Amino acid sequence: MQAKVELSFEEIIRRLKSLALPEIDRVIGIASGGTMPAALVAHQLSRPFSLMQINYRDEVNQPRHERPKLLGDVPAFAAKQRILLVDDVSVSGATLEVAKATLSDHEVITLVLKGKADLVAFPEISACVKWPWKVDSRQ
Repeated sequence: MQAKVELSFEEIIRRLKSLALPEIDRVIGIASGGTMPAALVAHQLSRPFSLMQINYRDEVNQPRHERPKLLGDVPAFAAKQRILLVDDVSVSGATLEVAKATLSDHEVITLVLKGKADLVAFPEISACVKWPWKVDSRQ
């Protein structure tokens, strides 16, 4: 098994601050993986923060549904906003596509820490990452 890349909060915050982030009205995180990165970005930009719960993979990163599934309600806010949609990882882009389709009345820009999106904080990392906010119960 390939070793996980370890990133610290400091490294992640430094990289997020180095990105040329667009002017936006709101940050929405994909729960649960995108909760912490979205909160960090919302704080950095001093913008409102909401969560959308979309589930596709289980705890060991295997798909649990045929396609990503929206769970719960969509955050309510004024129409026609510029939204920065944030997740930790996007492998296929399917979860972000479901979120974007759900938010189709808005202009949506995507950001992930690694993977496929409009903005990627760590494009050089292809290995699995040990995020500082995740506890691995399998150790």
